[in-house]
Amino acid sequence: MAKRILRPLSFATALALTGGVTAAPTPPSSNLDPASLDTKIDPCADFYHFVDGKWIAANPVPADRTRWGTFDELREASLKAQRTLIESAANGKPAAGTIEQKLGDFYATGMDEAAIEKLGVTPIEPELAKIAAIKSVGDLTAYLTDSHTRGLPGFFGFGAYPDFKNSSMVIGYAGEDGLGLPERAYYLEDKPDYVKIRNEYVGHIEKTLALAGVKADEAKQDAQWILALETQDATASLSPIEARDPKNQYHYVSVADADKATPHFSWTRFLAAQGVKDAPGFSLSHPEWFTAFDKMLTDVPLDQWKAYLRFHLLDEAAPYLSKAFVEENFDFNQHKLRGQKEMEARWKRVLNAVNGQMGQAMGQLYVAQNFPPESKQRAQELVQNLRVALKARIEKLDWMSDATKRKAIDKWETFVPKIGYPDKWRDWTGLTITRAGYVDNVIAASKFNHDWRVGRIGKPVDKTEWGMTPQTVNASYNPLKNEITFPAAILQPPYFDAKADDGLNYGGIGAVIGHEMTHGYDDKGSQFDAHGNNLNWWADEDKKQFETRTDKLVKQFDGYVALEDLHVKGKLTLGENIADLGGLNVAFDALQMALKKNPQEAKSKIGGYTQDQRFFLNFARIWRTNILPENAKVSLNTDPHAPGPFRAIAAPSNMPAFAQAFSCKAGSPMVRGDDVQVKIW
Repeated sequence: MAKRILRPLSFATALALTGGVTAAPTPPSSNLDPASLDTKIDPCADFYHFVDGKWIAANPVPADRTRWGTFDELREASLKAQRTLIESAANGKPAAGTIEQKLGDFYATGMDEAAIEKLGVTPIEPELAKIAAIKSVGDLTAYLTDSHTRGLPGFFGFGAYPDFKNSSMVIGYAGEDGLGLPERAYYLEDKPDYVKIRNEYVGHIEKTLALAGVKADEAKQDAQWILALETQDATASLSPIEARDPKNQYHYVSVADADKATPHFSWTRFLAAQGVKDAPGFSLSHPEWFTAFDKMLTDVPLDQWKAYLRFHLLDEAAPYLSKAFVEENFDFNQHKLRGQKEMEARWKRVLNAVNGQMGQAMGQLYVAQNFPPESKQRAQELVQNLRVALKARIEKLDWMSDATKRKAIDKWETFVPKIGYPDKWRDWTGLTITRAGYVDNVIAASKFNHDWRVGRIGKPVDKTEWGMTPQTVNASYNPLKNEITFPAAILQPPYFDAKADDGLNYGGIGAVIGHEMTHGYDDKGSQFDAHGNNLNWWADEDKKQFETRTDKLVKQFDGYVALEDLHVKGKLTLGENIADLGGLNVAFDALQMALKKNPQEAKSKIGGYTQDQRFFLNFARIWRTNILPENAKVSLNTDPHAPGPFRAIAAPSNMPAFAQAFSCKAGSPMVRGDDVQVKIW
């Protein structure tokens, strides 16, 4: 239920380190085998299937996954490497208090199914008793406040992030939350798929409550109450498209004004309970949702609130409880909602839990064994080359005034690249992990992490912190810090290989680097200045030009049909699509710069393909994906990333360089005409 209030902009869907196959495949090679291409297909007509068609046919989604693609292959390899490390810690005798001891004990308790089964729901009975003891609105608000102090779900989210208007300082952020379904439309619209999911959700609530000993009639009534309460929540909630807008993510208020905005919920007491002292204010966003929340505190009967809190506690805890809870949680959240056929192996689920709570500690072990220094050095060189190419593109823009260009270059100059792993590791002193119980460890870590997060409020931003773990196969841009992050796990084939030719590397990790840099200038990132402040640095006419161009990109993606009659949502995916287009152009320019220094490589062919062709071939290869239709429907509604098949073709189809590389003629599907071709960065 808990959501991140603010999210760094990532290269791909940031799936947790989960999943698995019966027999894990070998990670993809950096070598591009010409035999893997379907030469019966014209690359100018269907580039995606020209590059990826054979792979797609040979790689159906495994039974324990909801999608399968290049990212998933690499995540599988990352998980296998982590398993070796954490099982060594669990089976060894590391010194008490070390991260090896904490990780090993956490993992060992998660793998002790017999002990977990014996305990049943016992580990969370004290929390259930607190909910049962609620007798008044005052008790309810006191419980919501108290649950947050322990890192437990509390209907709204609360976190610590840089201030939109003073990005050098950390403030508190409260944001809407509380829904058990993916987004508001699942409650408010009567499309057949939504009605089906709502009915299945009600059944899931009933079954979960029954497992905790709630009588059938009471569970049935509670399920209807919970759906009704969440529907009220959904009515006041933002849509995923609205939630992307920075204007809806930040609303600074004084603590006194916050108390006035929600007269039945005291933010003064809430902040004090979290250990936040002397904070003059925080972000309460969006205000309309909190107005509705305050009204619900008195309008919704206490028994209905208690039913809601009881169920969501059980649902959040279910993955760490006995088998019956685990299976019911999987049946709805993964099988019915996303189509997954089988549960993933237990060791992967436990490792996922460990990563969710102690991911940076796990990363510390991971990089020591899985990230050679030469990889970081080569990646740093590529980042620098991409920076040079981006600056040159900004300087040559024919639609932007010199004054705005100077501001754009100011932002370019302050980019902070983070490659591989943090220079300073997080300190886990104070977190006690034992072999007493799995749920106990999850609760202890949740509390520890909550205290660590809110402990930053009122302090200067620590720019050495990482928002991603090194073992994550992804990359990100954070507009509040103007930083780009490339974890160790993505710096491997087919994205990156220090020994590969430039065409492959620039079409792989080069496109990723360019993508993250361009996020600084997408529809959201462009609203933040060189220092990470949410300030307008655009001349009015330049902003109009930018929006005219991005509107064309919205229309391009709105035209893609992903499944049945479901189109990609151009506005939801706009930020990622701008980053793909700009990033691929920047990476191609950087490739040309590199080839000028190596004329022999520029003229040579590898496997019958030129460097320019291999650049686009590898870009399409990283987007090969099979996805279950149920999961695709959820993603189309909630994921700001377009489906892989469209990302593989959308940016190249806007680039004359692609048409030239493959000798495509005007009018070909992969050559967009001048009237619809999108040029931004």
